[in-house]
Amino acid sequence: MALSLRRKRKAPRGRYTPNLWPVWIVAPVALIAAGALGWVIYHYAYDHFAQAAADQESPKPVNINDVLKATVTALTLIGAVLAGLYAYRKQLLTEGDAHRADASQLADRYSTAAEQLGHDQAAVRLAGVYALARLADDWAEQRQVCIDVLCAYLRMPYEPDPTTPEHKAGEREVRQTIIRVIRDHLQEPDVPTAWCAYNFDFTGAVFDGGSFSTSHFRGTVDFGGATFTGGTAAFVGATFSGGTAAFRRARFSGGTAAFRRATFSGGTVAFDGAMFNGGTVDFDGATFSNSRVDFVGATFGGSRVDFRGATFSGGTVDFRGATFSGGTVAFRRATFSGGTVAFRRATFSGSRVAFDGATFNGGTVAFDGARFSGSRVDFAGARFSDGTVAFDGARFSDGTVGFRRTTFSGSRVAFTSATFSGSSVHFAGATFTGGTVAFRRATFSGGTVVFVGATFDGGTVAFDGATFDGGTVAFGRATFTGGTVDFRRATFSGGTVTFRQATLGGGTVTFDGATFAGTSFGWGSVPVPAGA
Repeated sequence: MALSLRRKRKAPRGRYTPNLWPVWIVAPVALIAAGALGWVIYHYAYDHFAQAAADQESPKPVNINDVLKATVTALTLIGAVLAGLYAYRKQLLTEGDAHRADASQLADRYSTAAEQLGHDQAAVRLAGVYALARLADDWAEQRQVCIDVLCAYLRMPYEPDPTTPEHKAGEREVRQTIIRVIRDHLQEPDVPTAWCAYNFDFTGAVFDGGSFSTSHFRGTVDFGGATFTGGTAAFVGATFSGGTAAFRRARFSGGTAAFRRATFSGGTVAFDGAMFNGGTVDFDGATFSNSRVDFVGATFGGSRVDFRGATFSGGTVDFRGATFSGGTVAFRRATFSGGTVAFRRATFSGSRVAFDGATFNGGTVAFDGARFSGSRVDFAGARFSDGTVAFDGARFSDGTVGFRRTTFSGSRVAFTSATFSGSSVHFAGATFTGGTVAFRRATFSGGTVVFVGATFDGGTVAFDGATFDGGTVAFGRATFTGGTVDFRRATFSGGTVTFRQATLGGGTVTFDGATFAGTSFGWGSVPVPAGA
């Protein structure tokens, strides 16, 4: 019997229902408690009055009526407090009933909207989209669930080509409506019905257009494995603050993903493993502040990725291990302040990577271990101030790396241990002020490194330990005013090194410890070293 009562008392009564004791237990307990409390109060009051009477000069007997009045007053006060607690408890029960009714109604609305989303007719599915969005606004506790359902709809199989049997009539309008509904809830982050802080899962979805422009994302947006087949997926002017926009292993086979003037603050944009076989990914004028843009292992086979006029402050753009077999990656007139652009171990076999007109202030552009077999990497007119451009260990077998009219102020350009067997590296018209261009331990067996018309003012061009058995290194019409060209311990067994029409105005060209056995020199005004 006792076990049965305990089970009934502990049995769930609904989410908002208090767990109450039976009345036939509570009533006797309350009466006993009230009697015991009255007895305690009576004796306490009696002792108090007796002590007061004893302290008088003429002791008087205790007035029992005063004791009873004090006891009744105390019990009345306690009863009033208990009555207030009871009223509060009753209010909780009433509110619990109301909450249960609301929860039941919201659950019914959810079921209805979900059924509508699964209907065969597009018009009914559209009604389900709007019903679920309205439900998310009214049901904050389950808002993420409603968002997940809308995202799940977009993840369902979709054939955008209307000429195929798998295409469903009206399906594109339903999907575009879902995108618009989501976008509308991401415009004002501070309103109670905003979805900005929630997560969106579009993994594996197919997009043939849709706009998230001017949206505010503060959570995670996942487009992993998604396919962009046409139209424009627009994130123009969107703000990503502290969260992640993930496009890992996404496929861009047509159309445009537009992030023009978007702002990325402290978060991550991840395109690692993505495949670009057509279309455009556009970051024109975007701002990256302490953010990371990740293209690790991405494949570029004909698309255009554009960062023109973008601003990078303290963040990283990472193309490690990426493959460029076609298309263009453009950073024209971009500004890098303390950040890093990394192409380490990337392969260039037919693309163009353009940094012309870009500004680098204290940052790093790293091509360490990259392979160039037919692409063009262009830094024409770029400005480097206290930064680093590193091609250490890179292999140049074809194509061009151009630094024409580039300005280096206190910067370091490093081709340490690089191999040149057919490509061209051009510094024609470049200006070096106090910086370093290092070809230490590099191997020249073909191709051309050109400094024609370059100006060296206090900087260093270092070929110490390099090997020349083919190709050309040309300093024709270059001007040296206080700088150093260093060929110490270099080995010359073939190829050509020329200083014709170069001007030495206080600078130094040194061949200390170099070995000469077959290279053709054009000395110009440079003193011919012993053994050459």
